[in-house]
Amino acid sequence: MSSAALIDPFQRRIAYLRLSVTDFCNYRCVYCLPEGYQGCATPDELSLAEIEILVRAFAESGTEKIRLTGGEPTMRRDIVEIAQICAAQAGIKKVAITTNAHRLDKLYRPLIDAGIAQFNISVDSFREETFRRMTGRNSLAGILQAVEKMLDEGFRHIKLNALLMRETASETLADTLAFVKERPLTMRFIELMRTNDNTALYEKSHISAAEITQMLLAEGWVLRERTPLSGPALEFSHADYAGGIGIIAPYSKDFCSSCNRLRVTSTGKMHLCLFDSINYDLRDYLRAGDVQGLKAQLQRLIAVKPASHQLHSNDSGIMAHLAQIGG
Repeated sequence: MSSAALIDPFQRRIAYLRLSVTDFCNYRCVYCLPEGYQGCATPDELSLAEIEILVRAFAESGTEKIRLTGGEPTMRRDIVEIAQICAAQAGIKKVAITTNAHRLDKLYRPLIDAGIAQFNISVDSFREETFRRMTGRNSLAGILQAVEKMLDEGFRHIKLNALLMRETASETLADTLAFVKERPLTMRFIELMRTNDNTALYEKSHISAAEITQMLLAEGWVLRERTPLSGPALEFSHADYAGGIGIIAPYSKDFCSSCNRLRVTSTGKMHLCLFDSINYDLRDYLRAGDVQGLKAQLQRLIAVKPASHQLHSNDSGIMAHLAQIGG
């Protein structure tokens, strides 16, 4: 391990950067932006040159995985160039993207060619009316067609994401089991998290991810071994299924114990935790092209990374909604 690696006070090695490239999103998901995005995309999003400085500093500090997020990252016209910059950095082993897939059919091949190794695609329901009600869009058919095209072309690194909500959990789990039976991809259920603007929805719709986990274990699903670059999901496989199922359970007992992530917003502010109460502006280093200064700052900041979030105390920190930083 490099002496420059980022090690927090709890001996967790930080090797994973989640980089939001825009806070703009064109969806109106009930759990995130039910009224839609307010205003225009942030005018001071990181430039390509700033992203290159950021990624280089993180790579030289031991980062091996980068995930591009938003908002909706494909709303950036230069998303392919951003992917190329990330993939070209020495030491970066994997570049992934999380997307609502509204442009997936046109972009998946250029993004793969640019170095994207994994797609995480939001599919909150396999039923058109439920999907429309949850996202405000009628784009499910096109998304699933693009996924099928990718699979037909032999691309296997696809994960579908669904937010776990009490009203739709049973139907979505049943549809998921049917979908992954013959398809070699993973469907992940994400437990609804309380943010500063969704308290009523949380109290109405939250369902513990543990309920889904117990159902899977009872049906013979087996927990897969985690890798050093794994994200937060617990992933399960079954001998009778081509695909897998993942569970992201932020309220589980040891969720934060294996945290290997830092987050940077589209304007260059770093969050040590998704639900922290403060962020740290890196923009001066990026504008100055100061890789060494930024690396030193990362070492200083990692020393104050908290042990865990405070969601169990109903404390969401400064997180108003997940589009701010991409989850």
